[in-house]
Amino acid sequence: MTLRIAIQMDPLESVDINADTTFALAEAAQARGASLWVYEPKHLSCLDGRLYAYARPVKVQRVADEPGVFGDEVRLDLQDDVDVILMRQDPPFDMAYITAAHLLELLKGQTLVLNDPEWVRSSPEKLFPIIFPGLLPETLITRDLREIEAFRKTHRDIILKPLYGNGGAGVFKLAEGDPNFASLMEMFLERSREPVIAQAFLPAVSQGDKRVILIDGEAVGAINRVPKEGEARSNLHVGGTAEPVDLTETDKAICARIGSELKKRGLVLVGIDVIGDKLTEINVTSPTGIQEMKRFTGVDAASLFWDAVDRRLGR
Repeated sequence: MTLRIAIQMDPLESVDINADTTFALAEAAQARGASLWVYEPKHLSCLDGRLYAYARPVKVQRVADEPGVFGDEVRLDLQDDVDVILMRQDPPFDMAYITAAHLLELLKGQTLVLNDPEWVRSSPEKLFPIIFPGLLPETLITRDLREIEAFRKTHRDIILKPLYGNGGAGVFKLAEGDPNFASLMEMFLERSREPVIAQAFLPAVSQGDKRVILIDGEAVGAINRVPKEGEARSNLHVGGTAEPVDLTETDKAICARIGSELKKRGLVLVGIDVIGDKLTEINVTSPTGIQEMKRFTGVDAASLFWDAVDRRLGR
């Protein structure tokens, strides 16, 4: 039986066919004979408790600047017209993102949505890890300047991040005595009512920030992301370089610790970030890295993902 798959994502036309994980997932599904539609979150509607989306049927292709061939837009009934929905739009994890998760949660028991929108909503990527004590570097979440100042005094070199940011945006390394501290805190606290997250700086980041991919709670491989010279952030979006890497025993132990919780929450495709021997984030919204990992290791995480989908559908 052919799977009917709708992908809620940012515009497909803008993806990098050689790096984008959503494109790789669509390509793998298409190779298995699935029918595909794509739509943006702004095209999702709820009418009298039923969900609809204006979506375009698509055939994906590895053609630069033309990653898809589209058919005419149709109005999909997401209860009846599709079997699987991928929630793959990029953060920011703002109220629009949370609202989309609330709406897609209405499909539970009718249409399989992955990752599970209830748990995407309830597992923010920098908050989720704190339920696993001992895995993170020393971490503070607060808006209280006194707490941040005390944390900085204790750890000297720290990382400051917006709690709901993504892609390395707004991440700062503050060395001991950095005169920009007061200005940065003013910027964080005046622009948002949200707390910030501070973590002890991990010098091991100079050797890379490992992205480990888990499928249905099981580690399947990793890539290493090395920051460019003079940069504390290793995200590929901000100039980090991907390179091959093996999973260490520590990586495997971290994955074993968190894996059952990921599976229980319906978080089938997850990317965790590990620096040295410390977990820093659990990415559940639209984790990336599977194309780079396939090039380096041959592990086809996209195919493993659809195997997991088949198991969940009883196929």
